Amino acid sequence: MLKTLLSPRLLGLHLLTIGVVIAFIMLGRWQLGVFNDSGKPVLTTDPAPVSVTELAPVGAQMRGDAVGRRVTVEGVYDASRQLLVADRRADVDAPGGKVSRGHGYWVLTPLRLDDGTLMPVVRGWVADAADPAAAAVPQGRASVPGRLRPQQGSDTVQRRPEGLPPGQVQTVATGELVNLWRGEQVRNGYVVAEPPSGALTQVASKPPMAGGEVTWRNLAYAANWWIFAGFAVFMWFHFVRDAVRADRDRQRSPEMVLEG
Repeated sequence: MLKTLLSPRLLGLHLLTIGVVIAFIMLGRWQLGVFNDSGKPVLTTDPAPVSVTELAPVGAQMRGDAVGRRVTVEGVYDASRQLLVADRRADVDAPGGKVSRGHGYWVLTPLRLDDGTLMPVVRGWVADAADPAAAAVPQGRASVPGRLRPQQGSDTVQRRPEGLPPGQVQTVATGELVNLWRGEQVRNGYVVAEPPSGALTQVASKPPMAGGEVTWRNLAYAANWWIFAGFAVFMWFHFVRDAVRADRDRQRSPEMVLEG
């Protein structure tokens, strides 16, 4: 049997089968990787900046495609209504609340637009609530470039059990801001200024993201390649078995071989 397995006619079959199986397995892994990558958020086009009034309405939710868009906000900062968003890192996607306690504050200052509405603007980040950079609110008319973000749910963070000092909040929630800035029309969401104002540290905000489409066909392709690999092994087994049986038959019946 060993002599048959190592014969030149079967050695080529062994090598061919090994190559085919490895190739099919790798092709299956490639298709599986494509499947795993599908459905993940991907960067979309980053359109030119537009006025925030086009994307951030009053009393209504913003469109999903507005999240992360570059916008410009023009108006005058209302320093008297400035708030600090406690327990925050210099990244809008970093978790807030208890897990980030002691990491710093977002400086949230509303910008009063020409139509009288207020647009919350995260001007930047400070490590200490007493940092004088937070109190240095730009005077006069300002044109602020930045990225638009949706409001944060009031239940998205684990709040401090002892509460917060006056002038501080845990989230940038439009409903909460309406209650704090009574008598004002507040636009939905908030703008992360890019670049920050004054000596504040910039809060990172990503460009628009879109959820990728899950491509189930790639999972089927991966399964097909692995089935082909199994079929190649199956055919190799049958060829080898038939060759071994044929050699045994020839050894047992030499006269039949001669007659053939």
